[in-house]
Amino acid sequence: MNQSIFDPAIVEIVRRALEEDLGDGDVTSECTVPESLVLEGRFVARSSGVIAGLEIAGLVFSLLDERVTFEAKVGDGQSVRNRQTLALVRGPGRALLSGERTALNLLQRMSGIATTSRRYVKTVEGTRAVILDTRKTVPGLRVLDKMAVRLGGAQNHRTGLYDMVLIKNNHIAAVGGDIAEAVRRVRRGDALKRLIEVEVRNFDELRQALPLNVDRIMLDNMTPEQMRQAVALVGERVPLEASGGITLKNVAEVAHTGVDYISVGALTHSVKALDISLWIE
Repeated sequence: MNQSIFDPAIVEIVRRALEEDLGDGDVTSECTVPESLVLEGRFVARSSGVIAGLEIAGLVFSLLDERVTFEAKVGDGQSVRNRQTLALVRGPGRALLSGERTALNLLQRMSGIATTSRRYVKTVEGTRAVILDTRKTVPGLRVLDKMAVRLGGAQNHRTGLYDMVLIKNNHIAAVGGDIAEAVRRVRRGDALKRLIEVEVRNFDELRQALPLNVDRIMLDNMTPEQMRQAVALVGERVPLEASGGITLKNVAEVAHTGVDYISVGALTHSVKALDISLWIE
């Protein structure tokens, strides 16, 4: 596999994951598996879901031994069924056994995120609402977490604190409780003129934020009825984002209030990994 096609940040994540697991070597495989032994294996889904991270799994083995071949049988972002073969892997047995857990850990987590994201997207179909992720990701794995969100059909919010302005209640408190002043300071201080979003918790704050010509307003922990009222008040003047306490049980109701975006921390912060196995044959 050509490692140069990957974002260097992704290659570094996989290298760190391998170093964490291998240390100074896979003592069990080195003692029991002949150096010349070639093995073949199949990645198999043990439950239905959306696959994400097959290329990352292939990269794991490539970094261990370039002689390993990895053949994906499905595409990232594709829905699969229980017992479906996802990929074939062949190469030196030591490399396959040493990379098995790291490859599965990354593939299972990413597929779990993609599967959850797809469920949310399907639940709000027919509305204008776009499902967004948040920064509630595993430290060090954000680039993979957010890739998996996209493969599941949802969209990324901001990548980090550097690529978008989000003025929250603590920022507003730091300037004396004045939303307009917080926005003025950002516009004065941000040379790159990044997009500005303002979080509001009630209608008083919403009315303060509305005339400031920001790029988006976040409705924080409002009820669906309050969201409907906010949509009616704002009209088409600025996109509205619903945030806080969003679950699969209530996301459809939130979407039908007319908000433009719904941010969901659960896409990444409490993921159930998709059950996938590597069967060595």
